[in-house]
Parts: sequence; structure tokens; C-alpha cells
Amino acid sequence: MDVSPGDQPSETAINHQQVLPITTPTPPPKPLKKLTLIPLIFLIYFEVAGGPYGEEPAVKAAGPLFAILGFLIFPFIWSIPEALITAELSTAFPGNGGYVIWAHRAFGPFFGSLMGTLKFLSVVINIAAFPALGISYVQKLFPVFSSGSPRNLAMCISTLVLSFINFTGLNIVGHVAVFLGIVSLLPFIIMSLMAIPKISPKNWISLGQKSVKKDWNLYFNTLFWNLNFWDNVSTMAGEVEKPQKTFPIALLSAVILTCAAYIVPLMAVTGVGHVDQNEWDSGYMADAARMISGVWLKYWIEVGAVLSNIGLFQAQLSSSSYQLLGMAELGFLPKFFARRSKWFNTPYVGILLSTAIILSVSFLDFTNIIGAANFLYGLGMLLELLSFVWLRYIYPQLKRPFRVPMRLPGLIIMCLVPAVFLVFIMVIATKVVYLISGLMTLGAIGWYFLMKLCKARKWLEFYDVDE
Repeated sequence: MDVSPGDQPSETAINHQQVLPITTPTPPPKPLKKLTLIPLIFLIYFEVAGGPYGEEPAVKAAGPLFAILGFLIFPFIWSIPEALITAELSTAFPGNGGYVIWAHRAFGPFFGSLMGTLKFLSVVINIAAFPALGISYVQKLFPVFSSGSPRNLAMCISTLVLSFINFTGLNIVGHVAVFLGIVSLLPFIIMSLMAIPKISPKNWISLGQKSVKKDWNLYFNTLFWNLNFWDNVSTMAGEVEKPQKTFPIALLSAVILTCAAYIVPLMAVTGVGHVDQNEWDSGYMADAARMISGVWLKYWIEVGAVLSNIGLFQAQLSSSSYQLLGMAELGFLPKFFARRSKWFNTPYVGILLSTAIILSVSFLDFTNIIGAANFLYGLGMLLELLSFVWLRYIYPQLKRPFRVPMRLPGLIIMCLVPAVFLVFIMVIATKVVYLISGLMTLGAIGWYFLMKLCKARKWLEFYDVDE
């Protein structure tokens, strides 16, 4: 049940009732058409993966056996725990804002704001890579887009067009994601089926070429890059039909779909024959399709890569814009961030701000920027794991429509495994990544106190939410 900000129960009442209502201070101008199960599954799929594009460097870094084991084992120590945490907390706190709400309820407004800023920056910087990646595939067919003004113009136009599609509404974006998911996955299904008669299982146990040195940094970052962001969908929980029932089913289905989309093509291509390990760069799957099935499937996979990037762009832009809306409803951002379009009921201020940031960084070198985005995401995830455990401890009787079936000691162990991996990923970062991440983290801390000052001096209008 929605309540106004001023009518929220005090913390004493919350502790007594063990039910924490999530507010929606500004009702949309007209009834929202909520997201249903199938579109939500594909939105989660595109928040995380979008297909097996980008898994190839794992083979280059460590050989077929370790690549296969990585995509088989890593979901159990990372993806499934993150999905379970997202399912429990999204159903317990079904409002826009997601992980911002969780950190806020666990540790107070400072950590809620810090979580929101870190996650927002990591997601938006990540989005900026997708138009560039899509054009990189297009330029193989149309070399004019390889550099210069045509490339820059194409990136600007594609970013603006994709942002407008997002502006038309989450329900439309969800159905677009279903279409894009089917079309981009179909060529990999065909390739895998055609590869079956040519597969030699002994190729799967290859440790790689002796002349190629193992690159564990690239290996673990590839796994992390391809299997994270499960919690992004939590920022749209307020837009989902019957989230308490829909979220757990959607997350479980998306985990299965994502893992199958990675492991099946990988085993098909590595099983067909020995290929120079150095050729396993991003995009190699298209060349493998040509060898297995013919040039027609190679072109289909390249077109599928463009469609996949569109899906990734749409899903992650939706999560970032609804996160800003949720932060405004919680009083972390000024009121105008909660405004919705009168035509489409979408948070247009969040979409506009996210698009502006995407355009401003889309022409930069992403090597260190993306590394910094991953670092910030890691910091946010550590805070998220702590929030999950702490909320279980301080609110043991809180109504949780979906509950991870473990007691507190088991939950701590479940969270320690991904936490150790997160720390490992951050420890092996470069000095430049440390510098960029440190500056962004200081900026996130400064932003909280700036907003607090604006609220105290009444320079900007905020929702008056009872802390």
C-alpha cells in the first residue's frame, strides 16, 4: 500500500510491525501498465548479458577448459547468490530505488546516497560503451563508420534514438527486449546444433597452447564483466506487476537463460576443433559461425551483436533512470528527478541526465574508465552484501515474500564468497583505475553533503521523507 512521505511510520513503529512500506510520493499522471513476467525476464537478461558476445577472451586468457569451468562454476559463486539477494530484497522492499533503499534501511541515508551514486556512475559509464561496440560491428559491413566524423555522428544519432525508445515507456522497452533477445540468440542455437556432429569432447579439456601465457587478470575480469549487474533490475521494482511473485520467477528464469546462452555456444565452438588461442578476441564467435555453418550465419551473428547492444542499452538506461526517480522519492535528490512524462509516464529527467553523461564520455578511451566503473560497482556490491546480512539481523521478522532459505550463518558464508572475489578484482586493478575510482568515490561523498546542504538551506525542493 502506498503512503505519502509525511505519513510514513517512525522507526519505532517499523521495528514493532516489521513491515517497511515503500513510498511513491508522486503518483504518475495516468495508471502505469506494469511489467509482466516475460518482458521482465528479458530485461534482466539484457541487464546482465545480452548473449555470448564478449565471452571469447576467457578462452584466449586461459584456454578452453578453464573458460568452460569458469562459465559453469562462476554463476554458482556469483550470479546465483546475487540473484537470490536481489529477489529477497526486491520483494521485501518493492519500490523504485532498489539497492539504494536497501543500504538506506540498513545503514542510514549517507550509505543510501553513496550506494546510489556509485552504482549510477558505474551503470551509466557502462552504457556509454554499447553504441561504440554496436558501430564496431556495423563498420565491418560499412567501413565508412570506422573513424572520423561519420563514426562520431553515428554514435550521437544512435545514442539519441535509443534514448528516445527508452522514453516511450518501460512496457515497450520490455517487449522490444523480448524481440531482440530471440533474434540475437537464434543464430547461436542454429550454430550449436550444426556443430554437434563435428564436436570432439577431448577438445574441452585442453589447457590451451603452451606458448600462450595464462592471463588471469583478463580471465577473471571477463567472467565478472559477463555475469554481473543482476541487481540492476531492482531499481524498477515499483514498475513490476505483482513483484513479490514475479521477481523470484523472473530472476531464476533469467539466470538459467543467461548461463545457457554462454555455455552452450562456448562448448560448441571449442569442441569443434583446435583454433589458435590468440584468435579468441571479442567477436570471434562470428568467425566460428562462418567455419561451422557458412558466411550467412556469420552475418546474422554480427547483426545480432548490434541488436544485443541495443537491448543492453535499453535495459541499463531504464535501471539508471528509475534509480534516480527512486532516489528523489527517498529525498536523496531534488523533487524534479521524480517527474514523469505526461505522455509515457517515464522518468524523463533521469533519462535526459543519463543520456547527457553517456554522450559526454562515449568518445573517451574506455580501457581505464570501464575498469573504474567495475571498481565502483564492486564497492557498491560490497555495501549491498553487508546491507543484506544486516537487514536479516536487525529485522528477522520482516515480511519477505521471497526468502533465501538459509539462517544467518549460512547467509554470511554465501556472501563471503562473492565478497572475496570482489576484493580480488579490486586488488588487481591498475593505478590509473585506483585514481579514477578514488576521485569518483570522493565525488559521491561530496555529493551527499552538497544535497544535505541544499536541503537545509532550501535551495532546492526535496520530498520530506521521515528518516
